[in-house]
Amino acid sequence: MNDKTETALSSDPTEVRRQKLDQLRKTVGDVYPAHFHRTMSNAELADKYETLEPDTESGDVVTVAGRVYSSRNSGMFMDIHDASGKIQIFSHKDTTPEEARNLLPMIDIGDIIGVTGVVRRTKRGELTINAQHIVMLTKTLLPMPEKWHGVSDVEIRYRKRHLDIMTNEESKLRFQQRSKIVSGIRRFMENDGFMEVETPMLHSVYGGATAEPFKTHHNTLKLDMYLRIAPELFLKRTLVSGLTDKVFEINRNFRNEGVSTRHNPEFTMMECYWAYADYEDIMDLVERLFAELAIKIHGSTEFAYGDKELSFKGPFKRVPMPDAVKEATGIDFLAIKTDEEARAAAKAAGFEVEKDWTWGECLAFIFEEKVEGTLIQPSHVTHFPKDISPFAKEVPGEPRLVERFETYCNAWELGNAFSELNDPEEQRARMVEQLNQAHARGEKDKQLDDEFLDAIDQGMPPAGGLGIGVDRLIMLLTNAPSIRDVILFPARRAKAD
Repeated sequence: MNDKTETALSSDPTEVRRQKLDQLRKTVGDVYPAHFHRTMSNAELADKYETLEPDTESGDVVTVAGRVYSSRNSGMFMDIHDASGKIQIFSHKDTTPEEARNLLPMIDIGDIIGVTGVVRRTKRGELTINAQHIVMLTKTLLPMPEKWHGVSDVEIRYRKRHLDIMTNEESKLRFQQRSKIVSGIRRFMENDGFMEVETPMLHSVYGGATAEPFKTHHNTLKLDMYLRIAPELFLKRTLVSGLTDKVFEINRNFRNEGVSTRHNPEFTMMECYWAYADYEDIMDLVERLFAELAIKIHGSTEFAYGDKELSFKGPFKRVPMPDAVKEATGIDFLAIKTDEEARAAAKAAGFEVEKDWTWGECLAFIFEEKVEGTLIQPSHVTHFPKDISPFAKEVPGEPRLVERFETYCNAWELGNAFSELNDPEEQRARMVEQLNQAHARGEKDKQLDDEFLDAIDQGMPPAGGLGIGVDRLIMLLTNAPSIRDVILFPARRAKAD
């Protein structure tokens, strides 16, 4: 069907496709068959015939399938793509039966077809199939975005991800790499002796991190519940049980908070706990994991993010938070004894702090303001204030600090780890204090997790614990400017009228 015929049919491209669909139903019957058997993918085809010389016919008959991305000379030449790549289809009266050629006017860009024919390479070196049989597998009713420019509207790219991937090779590759990174994390952890478990997504008591939860209601149990903000307390209960000494979960967490280039309300974490280890052991694990993932994606521990050259080759820089703040500002927090003195020192240095902030909150705030943005190469920041770390063990000889580190790269936090607190009385005291602070902030739904505290009373071995923000790690490894570029279907506002 040529352009003139289409114009005669309708001036609306969508209506033209519907009219073609009606004609196809009359002439070929089933336009959406349930099954089609391919003998190989387009990538397998390219590999098998890599050495086929130009202007040579192999004599082999193959069957392929894919979406039509381009059509030239009234369908004589078509490029069809499957998930692995593209192949050129050639339909000519010398090689293609009339029945198959009669289908060509009915085929539009975006349609999915199956083709059986002989493999050859053209004089110009293009691997091609001389079509002997063509089958319509899916007639599309909407035009496909123009391939060479893709979907330029960012809002449409995120809302209609199928179109973004369909027309943007970079986006398609990024999500293929995401799959490799997630499977690579899982394989690394299993090879390191960790056992994967699944813990609840719905919590009757939310905890394990400080964040605003999503709230729902269970009708049968007549119980308010929360989408989890972290699986931490359930994973620690697994350590108590003795099921395994090394446990991990690749999980979805939900936090009812802001959206930005680095934040999405629904995100992926890898969280693990390692009995009889401490935060020093976890630092080594992080470095080994990051190096392995970089090599998996880039073939090297060195790679580019934007205009920066990053290196995941260990060991990473390690710096205690008080030392980093002292170097950046001259304020020696270890020499400051009281909360009042800490607030006064911060104000004297030009920082605006709240009147009720503690020593540790002042230290952490100044770190975020003056140091965090300078941490471009991977770095472990250690020795966090106990005030903001309710689940970590104290640093020997310095009770205001805990054995905790966060891993930073490109000025982003990628991971958070502790030598986990397992003193049941100390744990209860810290959680009660955390609860009182939450209630003072107006978080009336916050409750004490008595089931977790009961488990800790039963005895949890000393352990190192870790949470890694998988989405941010994928952003770095795939050179993505926004977290929405690495989440297939990110949270979006309701579509405007």
